[in-house]
This record gives sequence, structure tokens and C-alpha cells, in this order.
Amino acid sequence: MITGLVVVLWVATAALAVYGLTLAALKRPAGRPVRIAVGVVVVLLLVQAVLAGLALAQGVQVPEPTEVVIYLVVSVLVLPFVTQFALAEPDSRWGGAIVAAGAIATGVAVWRLHELWVPIG
Repeated sequence: MITGLVVVLWVATAALAVYGLTLAALKRPAGRPVRIAVGVVVVLLLVQAVLAGLALAQGVQVPEPTEVVIYLVVSVLVLPFVTQFALAEPDSRWGGAIVAAGAIATGVAVWRLHELWVPIG
């Protein structure tokens, strides 16, 4: 894993979680700004997944390759999934909290990926 990208992802998911919680605290619905913020984070996650996938395809050996691939897939899919729930009811103030929960889960997945990425040899 590229440590700089991991740090950027941690900051981005934390910022998204804070933003979502702020929206919920202010009783404001999630809308287009949330969709844009999630999109930016998902693009960063896709970059991480592609780089890690290319490294694995080029022969980088990690202790648990299946677990790494699962975490890569989950990290990319969680935010779009929870965003659909957050935006399903346009007037609900809880959309931000739903996105925040997804951002926290994604941040944990990125952290776990960083721990698992220990090339052998």
C-alpha cells in the first residue's frame, strides 16, 4: 500500500464522517454536496483498489491475499451503498448519520488493509 494514499483516505473518510454527523446534528438532509463528497472518496478508493490489484497481479505476495481482495472490494462498495440509503428519503435528517457510519466503516476497512498489506519476501 502507498502510505501517503492511505493517510489521504483516512483523512477523507474522517472528514466525510464529520460532515455527515454535522448535517445530522443540524437536522439537515443529505443532498448533492454529500453525493459529491462521497464521489470524491470513492474515486480515491478506486485508485487504491486498482494500484493494489495491479501489485497483486504483478506478483506481490501478501500473507492473506483473499482477505486483502475482499477488503479492497468492500472498501469501494460501502459508501455508494449507504449513500443510496441516505438519499432515499430526501427530507430525512438522518441521511448524514448514515453516510457518517459508512465513512467510519470504510475508514476501518482502509486501516485493516494497511495492516494486511505486508509483502512477503
